[in-house]
Amino acid sequence: MHPYLAEIIGTALLILLGNGVVATVVLKQSKGQNGGWIVITVGWGLAVAFAVYAVGQVSGAHINPAVTLALASIGAFPWDQVLGYVLAQILGAAIGATLVYLAYLAHWEATDDPGGKRACFCTEPAIRKFGPAFITEFIGAAVLLFGVLVIGQIAAGIDSPDAAWTAAVSSYFGPLLVGLLVLSIGLSLGGPTGYAINPARDLGPRIAHALLPIAGKGPSDWAYAWVPIVAPVLGGIAGAQLFQALNF
Repeated sequence: MHPYLAEIIGTALLILLGNGVVATVVLKQSKGQNGGWIVITVGWGLAVAFAVYAVGQVSGAHINPAVTLALASIGAFPWDQVLGYVLAQILGAAIGATLVYLAYLAHWEATDDPGGKRACFCTEPAIRKFGPAFITEFIGAAVLLFGVLVIGQIAAGIDSPDAAWTAAVSSYFGPLLVGLLVLSIGLSLGGPTGYAINPARDLGPRIAHALLPIAGKGPSDWAYAWVPIVAPVLGGIAGAQLFQALNF
């Protein structure tokens, strides 16, 4: 399998299972309606773990442009592959969001709240202040990159950032630990913004939300869309740079 195809598949799985759990909790007459934040964060953590298990051996399972750009910034990923990875991730995320739409096809019309429907695709701040939301997303992505590289470093007992990432996604326990890290970020830092921490995770589904014939869907909130794109990229780079600077 080509790494770009693996990134499409991995990101589609991530969004299908991640946004799928949001739809389970939010949409009316779902059997999981009102399941709460714990259900959502656990679902997202498991979605990340499964996606990494599925394609980690092929592409490294970046499934997140913030990861791709952060690794490139520390010399752990070739710059000439960055654009292909990022485009594959956005496409995969849009595909995953479309599958969520189809899986819950009977529930869109039954749900009255346009904001709730949009939440099944993309993120928005709980308090509509973009500056604080930017800070939250920056911190969350920095923790993600720093944490994943530390997990790989400890697991492999090696000192190369590239090898540390490889170890994190290729070991038996690495993907599970990465999923638990995402669960921890969601529980601790997800309240203000819904923790996108992944530009593709937000942009691809936001595009799908804009294009799909969702009954009573409302606007796609493009005014906020730049925050979960820019903040995770900069935060991820900061987290990777911190990992490298501390010589783990």
